[in-house]
Amino acid sequence: MKASAFVYPWDVNGDPAAPARIAGLGVEQVTLAAAYHSTRALTPRHPRHRIVTAEYAAVLYPAGERWAGRGLRPYPAGRWAPGDAYGEAAAALHAAGLEVHTWVVLAHNSRLGAEHPDTSVVNAYADHYPWAPCVAQPATRAYLVDLAAEAAVRPGAHGTELESLGWYGLRHLHAHDKISGVELGEAGQYLMSLCFCPSCRAGYGEQGLDPEELAGSVRAALEPLWRGAADDEGWPTVAKLLGEEAAARTRAWRDEVAGTLQEEAVAAVRAAAPAGFQVLLHADPVSYHCGADAGTDPARVLSAADGVVVPCAGGTALLAPFAERAGERTVLAANLTVVSGMGGSPGTLAVDAARARAQGATELRLYHAGLASDSDLAAVRAGLSAR
Repeated sequence: MKASAFVYPWDVNGDPAAPARIAGLGVEQVTLAAAYHSTRALTPRHPRHRIVTAEYAAVLYPAGERWAGRGLRPYPAGRWAPGDAYGEAAAALHAAGLEVHTWVVLAHNSRLGAEHPDTSVVNAYADHYPWAPCVAQPATRAYLVDLAAEAAVRPGAHGTELESLGWYGLRHLHAHDKISGVELGEAGQYLMSLCFCPSCRAGYGEQGLDPEELAGSVRAALEPLWRGAADDEGWPTVAKLLGEEAAARTRAWRDEVAGTLQEEAVAAVRAAAPAGFQVLLHADPVSYHCGADAGTDPARVLSAADGVVVPCAGGTALLAPFAERAGERTVLAANLTVVSGMGGSPGTLAVDAARARAQGATELRLYHAGLASDSDLAAVRAGLSAR
């Protein structure tokens, strides 16, 4: 199975030993961040620093002329990734014999929401989620599609992986998070992630729903959860709380918004890319799920993209719905965390890879070569050598 390690440009730039160290893991590819959200990252082996603070979501290369005069446009990175940080790292990794693919984070941008609050998801209580652009809004969609095309197709890249290409909801590591005091479960997360911005209100209206009545129903449905009543079976609980017809109509609206955005972004990348350029989405096969691994309809997303990257840190169950829809050339990449301090299990990589293969995975993604300790990387080398 082909394996790729996730890498940030700041893991490589300024560290001459990094490319050979990553290649020495036994991976054939790196998935290198070209557009990324705010983060604080450890760099345990870098000769110049140990902590990198990316203060806001930014592109890690010089943005192009397409953004001139536009209100929504990507932000250039600051001192943590100056100039063409992506291009510098990509060249060094390519010279070490690694195939480079871009890693592009899209609908996850706190600075965009802070500076353009009207772009954000708005919940049933009228609270804005600045980290979560509403993907139903035309201007936001145009921004995301153009960002996907530009950030994905960097010079020398053989493919891309598009993350957060869909609805982003409540769950988010935002500053010092203090939202875990009440266990919301899948149903609560869905209800708290329903958007009531003007575009979504109009969309609910098209589905035959009164947005004011719907917002009131959502608030009423959430009341038992705030009191600590735990009754969560996922979608059946949403249907019970909102009523089956209203719940289905909210989901129909959101599924169509996400599905068309995913198709438009993939088409834009293909139009900008050379022949043979691979386009993958970080995806969850449950369409009402929100987050970095965007909820998708497996059949629909695989009819547009070359494949998906599926979160498998908690097991391989999410691979099966995609495997059922995969064709002979579909890439089904199992994303495994190999950083022990982040809950990963590099020591069981060979076993986990075999289990993923049995569930239909064709490739591996390893999160994350720059964040892992030396002992974690040694375990990765051993696990990959056992393939």
